[in-house]
Amino acid sequence: MKNITKSLIALLALVAISCSVEDVQDRPVIEGIDSPVLTAPLAGSAYVLSPANADSQIERFTWKSANYGGDVEVTYTVEVDSKGNSFKTPQELGTVKSANQVSVSVAKLNGAALALKAAPFVAADFEVRVKSTVATNVMYSNVAGIVITPYTTETPKLWLPGGYQNASGYGADWAHSSAPTLLAEGYGKTAFEGYVYFATAQDGTQDGKGFKLSTQANWDGTNYGVGATAGTISTTGGNLSIAAPGYYKIKADTDPAKLTYSATKLSWGIVGNATPGGWDADTPMAYNPATKKWTITVVLTAQSAPDNGLKFRANNSWDFNFGDTGADGKLEDGGTNIGTTAGTFLITLDLSNPRNYTYTMVKQ
Repeated sequence: MKNITKSLIALLALVAISCSVEDVQDRPVIEGIDSPVLTAPLAGSAYVLSPANADSQIERFTWKSANYGGDVEVTYTVEVDSKGNSFKTPQELGTVKSANQVSVSVAKLNGAALALKAAPFVAADFEVRVKSTVATNVMYSNVAGIVITPYTTETPKLWLPGGYQNASGYGADWAHSSAPTLLAEGYGKTAFEGYVYFATAQDGTQDGKGFKLSTQANWDGTNYGVGATAGTISTTGGNLSIAAPGYYKIKADTDPAKLTYSATKLSWGIVGNATPGGWDADTPMAYNPATKKWTITVVLTAQSAPDNGLKFRANNSWDFNFGDTGADGKLEDGGTNIGTTAGTFLITLDLSNPRNYTYTMVKQ
């Protein structure tokens, strides 16, 4: 009986080995023979992208199939990278299995271009290819060069590099990285505003003095200087000037049909029946160049908003005043009066973040 059992075990082992060998022999050999061939887009194709068409197809990428020596499922991936980067940091535009095309939307191509550090609204060179994969076997198609002009839906900024920065608490002179900024009303808007402190007067006609308005945080974008007439800017003019030191509200409109500019010197204070000066006179605040904030320590009386309380006002004029309509610490032009309780308060006004103006009131 033992001999019969041993014989059966040996026979089964022989069958198993025989089947395994045959299985291996019958498996198809997968190897890359012919790479895929990119057929669209054509080299030199250019794409100017717009958020208005974000969901629309910008291109249908097509290619001829790769050959792996058998009937196998092939995964195809369309890749894009900056020209000359040798696809070290490729961005994926789409992936399909055993198909020969990928539809790419405006938003998808725009996101890839921005991820590759392309500057919005500036044409840049890229390269595209198709990657084919079966298991661990990978082949790449030919490469086509294309041009993409991406967009951004971020609110545009203007940087103010100039010869005033070091003395005024904004880092090194003419350094975009530490320069104050102006902010537009929103995406696609051209009206900018912001607040800037000038410790010294700036005569733009003197070497190294004055400042420019830059659309990028470097000199590669559009740079505006003084225009042909007062209150205007141009891309060919010299540096802008500031007649006297002080804290200024800067406004600019870069619409080519306008190209306007203004700088209004302002001294901020508080006003209202909760303040020492009542509604008739500002109680002045002091500006700190290190913190870039206005402060005052003051005794207030208890007053209830919206009819009473206080507001921030400049130059004893209602042309420039802030209130807090939502009672949330955020300021709005001409907003609701700010209610108060009685006591001594340290009040801080922060206008250093364009169009995001805030304040605090801390009881001492």
